[in-house]
Amino acid sequence: MRTDIFARLDREPEPPKIEIPRMSRHRVALFGGTLAFYLVIVHLVLISSWLVALDWKVMLFRPYQQWPSLHAFLDYYVVLGQRGPTAVMIASWLGWRSWRQHTLRPLLTLGAALLLLNASVGGVKHVLGRLGPHYATQIGSAELFAGGDIFPSGHTANAVVTWGILAYLATTPRARRYLSAISATVSLGVGLTTVYIGTHWLSDVLLGWAAGLLVLLALPWTEPLITRTEQLILAGRERWRQRGSRGAGISVPVATGGHRPALPFAGADGPAAAPGGTEAVPGLMPAGASARTRPAPHGAHPLRAERSPGAPAGSRRPSHPGGPPRGATTPARPMSGG
Repeated sequence: MRTDIFARLDREPEPPKIEIPRMSRHRVALFGGTLAFYLVIVHLVLISSWLVALDWKVMLFRPYQQWPSLHAFLDYYVVLGQRGPTAVMIASWLGWRSWRQHTLRPLLTLGAALLLLNASVGGVKHVLGRLGPHYATQIGSAELFAGGDIFPSGHTANAVVTWGILAYLATTPRARRYLSAISATVSLGVGLTTVYIGTHWLSDVLLGWAAGLLVLLALPWTEPLITRTEQLILAGRERWRQRGSRGAGISVPVATGGHRPALPFAGADGPAAAPGGTEAVPGLMPAGASARTRPAPHGAHPLRAERSPGAPAGSRRPSHPGGPPRGATTPARPMSGG
């Protein structure tokens, strides 16, 4: 009997109900407000307003020189916003949840969120083409349309989405509150860390927070597509299982009960009937038949009869013509005295 944790989890019943977030009025209002903030940040950067001047002031302040003791720790902390490591960590956790809850929705939701993130953030990055602080060439310039890819901050937006997806998929209000606070703290820290290191402008981080939040708020619109995709995947898996079970159900009949089926044999002039009325197949012999009983093929020399297993009585040596036959008794020789 299996006693490991995976066997116990496999026997757990399915959750009674998994609440799927809906696009409520409150969520629509948050989405609209976040989108307005997003557009305002883009506009302020495009016109090189006071926000761009603030970017330069923060950059020239050089925070990494003001607090150098934090640099070693923040170099590791910023990894929480990198897409590769965070995607692996979150996907592992959600994969375990998918297996335990018998549903693919957590993994499919993560996939939909990452697709939205890449499409929205990546598209704006390449269209605006802003250079980072380390590559800036003119003080006070927004450094737009110069071939860069740092506006909005991908680290910040990725931290908001990957850690916020845990709160989005929480099954209880209490867990949702705690996970929301944790994801907000992580994403806030990642964004400020990129400003400290000098890889992003402050406005990059502001737009990254807005971009990640827009993705999370838009996820309920993707729920019908997620449900449909899950149904298609499960239906395909069921068809595959049925196909495999049909292939494994084909068996070859085997004689049972200790009876050996009669083997057909061929005669000299073609197929002949085997004992018991079985149709003969050329080239086969019944069991127990020896080479002496096999008829010779047409035009071939007859086979030499095999020697019987028992040796004939007597010897094959010829008897001498002058001597007595083997096996005959010889007369006793006379004994002479003297």
